[in-house]
Amino acid sequence: MKTDIEIAREAQMLPIREVAAKLGMEEDDLELYGKYKAKISNEYLKKIENNPQGKLVLVTAINPTPAGEGKTTVSVGLGQALCKLGKRAVIALREPSLGPCFGIKGGAAGGGYAQVVPMDELNLHFTGDFHAITVANNLLAALLDNHIQQGNELGIDTRQVVWKRCLDMNDRVLRNVVVGLGSKMDGVVREDHFVITVASEIMAILCLANDMADLKERLGNIIVAYNYEGKPVTAKDLHAVGAMAAVLKDAIKPNLIQTLENTPAFVHGGPFANIAHGCNSVRATKTALRLADIVVTEAGFGADLGAEKFFDIKCRKSGLKPDAVVLVATIRALKYNGGVAKADLNQENLDALKKGIVNLEKHIENLQKYGVPIVVTLNAFVTDSEAENAFVKQFCEEHGCEFALARVWEKGGEGGLDLARKVVETLETKESHFKPLYDLSLPLTDKIETVAKEIYGASGVEYAPAAAKALANITAMGYGELPVCMAKTQYSLSDDQTKLGRPENFTVHVREAYLSAGAEFVVVITGSIMTMPGLPKKPAAFDIDVTEEGEITGLF
Repeated sequence: MKTDIEIAREAQMLPIREVAAKLGMEEDDLELYGKYKAKISNEYLKKIENNPQGKLVLVTAINPTPAGEGKTTVSVGLGQALCKLGKRAVIALREPSLGPCFGIKGGAAGGGYAQVVPMDELNLHFTGDFHAITVANNLLAALLDNHIQQGNELGIDTRQVVWKRCLDMNDRVLRNVVVGLGSKMDGVVREDHFVITVASEIMAILCLANDMADLKERLGNIIVAYNYEGKPVTAKDLHAVGAMAAVLKDAIKPNLIQTLENTPAFVHGGPFANIAHGCNSVRATKTALRLADIVVTEAGFGADLGAEKFFDIKCRKSGLKPDAVVLVATIRALKYNGGVAKADLNQENLDALKKGIVNLEKHIENLQKYGVPIVVTLNAFVTDSEAENAFVKQFCEEHGCEFALARVWEKGGEGGLDLARKVVETLETKESHFKPLYDLSLPLTDKIETVAKEIYGASGVEYAPAAAKALANITAMGYGELPVCMAKTQYSLSDDQTKLGRPENFTVHVREAYLSAGAEFVVVITGSIMTMPGLPKKPAAFDIDVTEEGEITGLF
């Protein structure tokens, strides 16, 4: 079998203006980034803002394992399959981060014959959105430190600076640093920190903003520090908003590319779901909905993270209402949750499957709490047995879910037709009664405990003293009615990545909490999760190269 990048390189891509024409766009509606990438102009976005909206389908998954689940692959394949059924379908995805691309996870363009292309450009620099977010973030940091150096008129307490610099790279040595060393002219010495760009509040703001006016208001509300009286200092106080908005003026525009089968794909924004809110931009999703009959979007990692935040943050803030959910699993991943070693996953093992399917069961139960119809799909591998597939199918139907196999990695849209038919049937025959999990009027600790108990299955929540104090302060400042953005390991329903399956009788440990006033949510850090990841012993970067002809190799 060819590698993903080999398949992508052989793709017969259409000029992006021809892809856009499928949606009724003309070349003047686009801002071209070469032949195969474009941003959608602000003028066109205004022109279609009153168009009727299509149906919204969210693709999510069980907790990821080393066996692989293929959520993005299924998202892309489903979009291709819907087009084969004659539907006007569009895909709306997140942009990949360079951190995991060079680290352990690899790229995020799908796989096999269900990919978005150009795959190499998407995974590397794309249209520069992440670079712009990084620059805006670090511009604010530079203005903050310059203000302190130039006399500190705002009385900023350098022990209470909360704004962190960022870099779109897994670089653990930057988690905790000291800045300002050297002479008096080199700034005030203080402790500082870095987060990966996808965890920056500016990434979240860009993905939640409706337009430039909304973006600027949110940027102005960013809290960068507290003064000696304990009052917040904002980006607006530092006169940073205009320059930051200028840096982001193109990044806020949705990007249009295509799949291997020339299905239109809006790929825009990319917050991680384990440390941020895990969804592509509101702007891209709404643009897709105004141009398509059915929009297939995805949320990061498992449903306990990505789907929860999609529903409780993105939908709540944007007014989006999903019409159906596709929950992705694999036989291999379910057996891994049942205790089978990765090396033995190719062998039929119904006993392990029965043990591990409890992870799928919990995700089904969680999604049902939101009132949205569910279709479960198995991303098929050639090593899956008929008995294993039949067991999962029966299990899903007994739990009130539609079921379909997806063979999109191997066959592209053709391999997703059964799934596409189930999705269309669900959209036509089942009504969504979407509702968020919790009411915003609840205290922050009640929201945290609702997510921990209802979604993760925890017996309780334990707060570190610093976290408890931070939550009390956030409430006292008047931000107690914001939603919570839980930062948690993606590998387990609990905050301990070693607990597979469906853990019970565990406590979620909240070690830190902080306010993202511009994004309008409260970030809650649990367990050992890091907002700046590190590289593995053998990073994926070792295998990436470029030929003399300029072709990228080694991406996956």
